[in-house]
Amino acid sequence: MAFDLVVRNGMIVDGSGLPRFRGDIGVKDGRIVEIGRINGAATRETMDAEGRVVAPGFVDGHTHMDAQIFWDPIGTSSCFQGVTSVVMGNCGFTLAPCRESEADLVIRNLERAEDISRAAMKAGIKWRWETFPEFLDVLESLPKGINYAGYMGHCALRTYVMGERAFTDVATEDDLKAMVHHTRESIAAGAHGFSTTRSASHETSDDRPVASRLATWEEFETLVKAMGAGMVEIAGEPRGADGHKARKYYEDMSRLAIESGRPFTFGLFSRRTNPGSWRTTFDIIERTCRQGGRMFAQVHSRALNVLLSFETQLPFDKWDMWRDMRKLPLAEQKKWLLDADKRRQLVEIASKPYEGPQVRGAEARPPEWDWIFPMTDMKGRDKSMADLARQKNTHPVELMIDMALERDMKFFMIQPIANENQVEALELMKHPRSVVTFSDSGAHVSQIMDSSLQTHLLSHWVREKQAFTLEEAVKMITCDTATQFGFHDRGLLREGMAADIVVFDADTIGARMPEVVNDLPAGAKRLRQKCDGMHATIVNGQVLLRDNEPTGNLPGRLLRRKVSS
Repeated sequence: MAFDLVVRNGMIVDGSGLPRFRGDIGVKDGRIVEIGRINGAATRETMDAEGRVVAPGFVDGHTHMDAQIFWDPIGTSSCFQGVTSVVMGNCGFTLAPCRESEADLVIRNLERAEDISRAAMKAGIKWRWETFPEFLDVLESLPKGINYAGYMGHCALRTYVMGERAFTDVATEDDLKAMVHHTRESIAAGAHGFSTTRSASHETSDDRPVASRLATWEEFETLVKAMGAGMVEIAGEPRGADGHKARKYYEDMSRLAIESGRPFTFGLFSRRTNPGSWRTTFDIIERTCRQGGRMFAQVHSRALNVLLSFETQLPFDKWDMWRDMRKLPLAEQKKWLLDADKRRQLVEIASKPYEGPQVRGAEARPPEWDWIFPMTDMKGRDKSMADLARQKNTHPVELMIDMALERDMKFFMIQPIANENQVEALELMKHPRSVVTFSDSGAHVSQIMDSSLQTHLLSHWVREKQAFTLEEAVKMITCDTATQFGFHDRGLLREGMAADIVVFDADTIGARMPEVVNDLPAGAKRLRQKCDGMHATIVNGQVLLRDNEPTGNLPGRLLRRKVSS
């Protein structure tokens, strides 16, 4: 047999969890056709993987690349971390169904809740659809570096059917009939499923709930039962320490999963304000699965960190005097900080208690300096800004300014908002009803940088902490995730499977420090992060990245959910 590509001499970790072995992989027409020792066969391209791990491409089940796919075909920053397949359209946020004349209704749902620039969306998206099936056809036609699947989102559905009333009203019977029709149509066209949000964190830029939060539980239930196929993803409703409310919410979800037959998935984190509460949720998940329903949790490999910096966001951006300074170019802000009188006033203002409106989502919280940490490398948090300030006998705001000036304003801090306790984070990862995903790639583009959660698992939890073997960790981010999300021809290195493959150095794999770039349409900013130790990323049999640099190939595909005949 003549091959298109042979990856030779690698240490194969095939995604099954079985022990690694040395071998070659032969690829033809986008599929793995032979695994073993391949000698003497003709091949168009050979890749030497000597001394490196060869594994399936990583799968990310929680992204928001619906807008990004229009201007960033390779899938930054996920592609740099070895991710070859993603699910977008999570949390009810999609660009379809939507008429071009009403695009502002969809943008209103996205711009604050997911921190996706309105200007970038206006400049970067060419509207060529109305219905969700038409949107899928457009996605199929776009150049793509990685593979994409997408939910149909409740927010877009609601605004498409109800217009402005979607942000204020309960759906009428006619509204609901129309929504049922479009849900079924979307599923039949290959939507991965249906997503929604009931999270109080999700608001519009004018401080109103996004559209799906106005839906009653009965509306949501009707749409789920109308699907007939596909998955359901939901952004959660409970907040704080109200255990009774949380239990009822998950019990209602459990009942719906059992009655509808739809697989349900949602994010699950530990929180320092309510430690251990997630265990009750897993109890409900277990009971649901015993009773014939299907539910699983999406968990993270580290703390959910808001990134703070003068280049992006700080807790004081809307405070007196700070708001004026923060509108200036970075060089001008630096001059303010070097001015002794201005600096004194800024420190005094930033040292006062916060009295503004409640902060949502991944926006910078009012400062709790014992829970803000300098980020000078990717090794994880050490001493807090409060600890370091006490050592230097200064105020944390003074310390923040000093550290920023020392680094020419390129200084990050992390502000954990979930998974603060890494012992609990590890328990969440090890639970059999969880999958390690939830990068939010494509959203919160200047607020968080979690596209590297898969490589963090390999560098921190495998190499440094030895909490998992390499085989266990690779299975978690390949086969386990692909299986739960229904990508049954991906996530394993097996003959006949799609040739999504990563080649990396297990001794050096790890995310680099994030950087701030202005490469979005209209010059909007975002965080970007590359990776050390990633030798090659192969998608559908073609090399997308070599040493993390694009080759020019764009072999990605739209992964439509297969429709039963």
